[in-house]
Amino acid sequence: MPVPTAAQPEPARLTGSDLALVEALQRDPRAPWTRIAAAVGTDATTAARRWDRLQAAGLAWLTAYATAPTTTVGYVDLACRPDALTELTRQLCGWPPVFSVERTTSRFSLFLSLAARDLDALDELVTGRLGALPGVREVRFAVATRVYREGSGWLVNALAPEQRAVLDETAVQARLVVPQQWDDRDVRALVESLGQDGRRSYAELARDCRMSESAVRRTLARMLRNHELDFRCDLAHVPAGWPVIAGYRLDIAAGDLDRAGTAIAQLPETRLSAAVVGEGNLVVSAWLREPAGCTGYEQRLAAAAPGARVLDRAITLRMPKRMGRLLSPHGLGGTHQAIIPAR
Repeated sequence: MPVPTAAQPEPARLTGSDLALVEALQRDPRAPWTRIAAAVGTDATTAARRWDRLQAAGLAWLTAYATAPTTTVGYVDLACRPDALTELTRQLCGWPPVFSVERTTSRFSLFLSLAARDLDALDELVTGRLGALPGVREVRFAVATRVYREGSGWLVNALAPEQRAVLDETAVQARLVVPQQWDDRDVRALVESLGQDGRRSYAELARDCRMSESAVRRTLARMLRNHELDFRCDLAHVPAGWPVIAGYRLDIAAGDLDRAGTAIAQLPETRLSAAVVGEGNLVVSAWLREPAGCTGYEQRLAAAAPGARVLDRAITLRMPKRMGRLLSPHGLGGTHQAIIPAR
């Protein structure tokens, strides 16, 4: 699967009203346009038309995917020969279990996020497939044990309090966390269809999945109730004003890990805060306005997790794939690839 390499013109930046629309959809991804429009101060037709424009330009998109409790997630740092980096990036962007790919300033040039059915499948993916790729020199591997925040929980914070209240009045009730593994082809088809566009109507989903509309409604309601599915309204980070992605591996005393992971997740810049078993025990990723912002963010990390040791830090130079979606050099969303956990 090709990865864009040619220089591209700078895309248009997202406006304040664009970001307000994105936040409304982050807070309530499948809300009717009448409710979204009421929150952002426009009419339903205009809100829907603006969203279509953002999607068409690759500036924002809405996807869905199986949650971490129903999937074993691994994080892999890959060191490789410099002459192999471009080809490795191209190959890995085409692997469905590799749902995110980042090229970084670390001595591990690639940071990968992987999905697998279980630990055996994850081990085979990492040692049996990744480790055997030409040009790979070293693999550093960690398994996620708890996710305190990931991209679906990050907000652009563009709405005023009174605008958020419009959505909060109809907020979804707390969901029971009783995830389950599923092999039903219909369910997988539903997840794949929503992965391409999380706002597809029930009628469109029924057509795509060859299910009745009532069956789609029932299945989706159950998956949301059991927290088997997450929605994410994502955006192109460069034109949105967050061009810098900073990644950290921390080592925190076991007794402080949950408190620290939660506190770091509450920092507004934090996109990922996940407890892992591997080198260090917390993986963190943040979106920042400029490289110099790393210093201030690390100070806030230190305040949120006193005593934590930073084992590794890096800036992402390119992110050609995020949560199954191929991205341009400016982070514009392109083709979506279904995330299929390794088996």
